[in-house]
Formats: sequence, C-alpha cells, structure tokens
Amino acid sequence: MIYVFFLLLVTAVWGWTFVLVKDALTHYPTLPFLQLRFILAFLILAALVRRMPTRREMKVGAIAGAVLAAGYLTQTVGLTMTSPGNSGLITGLFVVFTPLIDRLFGAPLRWFTLLAVAIALAGTVLLVGGPSGFGLGDILTVACAFLYALHIVLLSRWSPGLRPAPLAMLQMGTGAVIFSAGGSWSLQVPSPDVWLAIVVTGVFASALAFYVQTWAQQHLSASRTALILTTEPAWAVVAAVVLAGQRFGPLQAIGAALMLAAIVGHELAHLKFKAHGVEATT
Repeated sequence: MIYVFFLLLVTAVWGWTFVLVKDALTHYPTLPFLQLRFILAFLILAALVRRMPTRREMKVGAIAGAVLAAGYLTQTVGLTMTSPGNSGLITGLFVVFTPLIDRLFGAPLRWFTLLAVAIALAGTVLLVGGPSGFGLGDILTVACAFLYALHIVLLSRWSPGLRPAPLAMLQMGTGAVIFSAGGSWSLQVPSPDVWLAIVVTGVFASALAFYVQTWAQQHLSASRTALILTTEPAWAVVAAVVLAGQRFGPLQAIGAALMLAAIVGHELAHLKFKAHGVEATT
C-alpha cells in the first residue's frame, strides 16, 4: 500500500534527525531552532496550497498544530538532556499510548495492547538505568510520546475529508507562531551546521513528513498509523550508534530490546487479529 511505503520513509527521516538535532542544539538555542524549523516548513507547504483553507481546516489545523508543537517542544528540550538513542526509543512509546487515548474516543482496547504498554514501560525504566535514572530529559520525552499519540488520534478522527496540504500547512503555521512567541527574543544567525539541521528538519522531517502523515491518515486509522511508525525507534537507535557513537550498557540494552519487542510484538498481534477477521483497533 502506497500510504505505508511513504510513512516508512518518514520514520527513517525522523530516526536520523535525532542525532542531527542533538548536535545542532549544542550550538543553538532550542526555541529559535524550532521557530526557524517551523517557519521554513510553513513556507514550503504554503507554496503547495492552491486555495484558502476552509473554516474546519483552520480549526483542526490549529488544534492539531498546538498539540504537535507541544510535542516537539517537550521532545527537543528533552533531547538536550538525554541521548539521541534514548530519545528515539522513549518517543516510540507513542505507539502504545495511541490505543489508550483512542479508547477515550470509543475504540476497543485489546489485551495485547495492555501487555505491550506494560513491557514498553518496563523497558523504559531499564533504558534509563532504573527508576532513579529518570532525568528531566527522559520525563519530557515521555510527555512528548503522549502528545504525539494524541496528535495521531486527532488527525485520524478529524482529517478525513479535509485537504492534506492546507491542514499540514496550518499545523506548521501554528507551531511557527507558538515558537516565534517564545523564541524571537533569543533569535540569532545560525552557523552552517545549524542551518543544515534546520533545512533537513524543516523541509523533510516537518513539511513533507507531516504532509505525508496527514494525507495517509485520511485512509488509515490512528492505531494503524501508529503501528506503521514503529520503525522510527529502530532508526533512531541505528543513527545514535552509527552517527553519534552511543553505546548501551547491559541494563540499557535489555531495556531497549524490551521496548522494541513491545512495539513490534504489538504490530504482529494486530496483524494476527486482522488476519482472523477480528477488528483489532488498538
């Protein structure tokens, strides 16, 4: 299915950018970085929009964009205080948070989802070195995963029937306004390396990625979208090891393995239920 293929490309881009953003934030303030990233993404998407957004597109775009901006803020600030690999894995918890949030909208909740949540959370505790190892960066990233899950649910519930380009543009525009309000006071000229990170994240990881996600979620459920995006944590770990030289100790490695097992196992369980003709909305 073409939606699945493009979403998989999106996860690869997102996984790589954990290392890219981590490096950029060592030389540049967080809020101005997000401000420039979202402004660039907004301008790219504005060039794709041929007609003015409808009132409903503006409403959905503003709400979804505010949730997305909050997710990016908690993730990016958290990334300054934790490793790229940890950030990518913990962000992957959105996969198991999504069905829990979707349940509030009336979707059924399966036993394997609850099991995946328990295993993933246990893996998270081991990943950070035990309960005492939770730092502020890790806690902020957990909050980010919850907000990303909420964003997925909102798009699946509200985006069908709306045009992808205006909706994605409005989400980026909302983020640009929010980050400009908080980041303009410390805005400065980025270095070439920081500009590279802004361009890559603004064009590929924001504008094009969320255009693809918004388009795909007009045809896929919230749970199915979350399950397709399960490869993002794996890409993030590969990028952290290969590009940033991150190494996992035995405890952290077990935690990472548990998290990936929970995410992938949840996907396989979903497919098994679907193959047997059971609606496994998770």
